[in-house]
Amino acid sequence: MRILLVEDDDRLADGVAAALAGAGFVVDREREGEAAWFKGDTEPYAAVILDLGLPGMDGLSILRRWRAGGQRVPVLILTARGDWHERVEGIDAGADDYLPKPFRMEELIARLRALVRRAAGQATAVVTHGPMVLDTRRMTVSVDGVPIHLSPQEYRLVNYLMQHAGRVVSQLELTEQLYAQDFERDSNAVEVLVGRVRRKLGIDLIQTRRGFGYLIEAAEP
Repeated sequence: MRILLVEDDDRLADGVAAALAGAGFVVDREREGEAAWFKGDTEPYAAVILDLGLPGMDGLSILRRWRAGGQRVPVLILTARGDWHERVEGIDAGADDYLPKPFRMEELIARLRALVRRAAGQATAVVTHGPMVLDTRRMTVSVDGVPIHLSPQEYRLVNYLMQHAGRVVSQLELTEQLYAQDFERDSNAVEVLVGRVRRKLGIDLIQTRRGFGYLIEAAEP
């Protein structure tokens, strides 16, 4: 899933971006307020990690403009540990969660995964669909209890479709969520990727809706 990281401390941003990539996310970075607002307002991110102290437009102003314009992307705010008033302002402005600095990368990733799950209507980190089990904490997939070895890109595909089960996901949406902005995108890259995943899973899970996209049916209650 594609995440926007807005942080002007390059050293911290490098560490966060590396941790997110290792956790299966695709990361776009921005360090300046106005540019961050524009990206978040025009690009289809699964979530945003937003620092408050930014050059140009500050984080609270960015968040207020997003919410005033109807942008509902989940936002995790990063704040200085002692700035409790900023945390209150952030929540009032529409933030979904906050994390004080300094923080552990493991906690950041756990909170981010929880935001993405809630936005998709998923209650837990482990999602079951028939014989298949997706564990978003361990980034593993199994079928009938047998682990399926997926590449990072293949895992991202399964994860995104499972998080949006019951909805047809277009090829364009998958391209935007699975690949970074600077990736050279082949027109049939998603089709090839889906074919590989189907062969590895060995079950009829991912359906093709010609002219519309791909679908994993909602699991039975």
